[in-house]
Amino acid sequence: MLKGSEQRVSLKRKQGPLYQQIQKILKDRILHGVYPLGSIIPSEPQLEKEFGVSKMTVRGAVQELSQEGYVQKKSGVGTIVMRNTSHQKLSKGKRFTELLVEEGHKLEKRVLNSQLVTNDEGTEEYDRFGPYCQRIERLYILNGLPYIHLIHFLAAATLPGGTQEMNTDIQSLYDSLEENDIMLENFRDRFFVEPAPPEVCQLLEIPAGMHVLKRLRNSYDGEGRLIEHSIGCYNTELHHYLVSYDT
Repeated sequence: MLKGSEQRVSLKRKQGPLYQQIQKILKDRILHGVYPLGSIIPSEPQLEKEFGVSKMTVRGAVQELSQEGYVQKKSGVGTIVMRNTSHQKLSKGKRFTELLVEEGHKLEKRVLNSQLVTNDEGTEEYDRFGPYCQRIERLYILNGLPYIHLIHFLAAATLPGGTQEMNTDIQSLYDSLEENDIMLENFRDRFFVEPAPPEVCQLLEIPAGMHVLKRLRNSYDGEGRLIEHSIGCYNTELHHYLVSYDT
């Protein structure tokens, strides 16, 4: 069973104040049901040990969460999760994960690989973004079981200076985009059912050649520029993927 929240988390000072990094990690866990609504988050000593930081750093992170309305500290009880939904502009892109959390599920994310790639081979996915883009491979874990395998391709416009890789190891992908002033306004999805590639079957822990729901997504900013292309394989035997169409 994969339990990312129980592992020692390594922070990097060059990625901003440590308390803000911890605040983002804790908020991400709340939004994805790792810390359910009404539950008590780990104590300060536990968080100090997990992140390898001082008590003041942990308190600063929790205070930020409290000011945003996500948690409330109660004397003699602990710090309780008061809200588990986001008010961000990208909430429409997070709707499916929020729905899972609202149903009482626990959703964790793991970054398998993140690298800046060049379009040396003229690959279709890479060619959408010009000479280079960032490729991010992630695995979503639902209630301890592998559920979704995702590969994202991000345009160079999303990267600081156009060439540096975005930090994706401690926060959600959409948060990272928003921090780089990239606002996604339009999502276009296509759906297929087809056998999953062997490596995806292994990651999702499903039989070789099993049919899965495959989603191709193009995400655009307000000016109509393609920002993200993603390929997702869903093990719908574990949980159905619901599509709601506005009329």
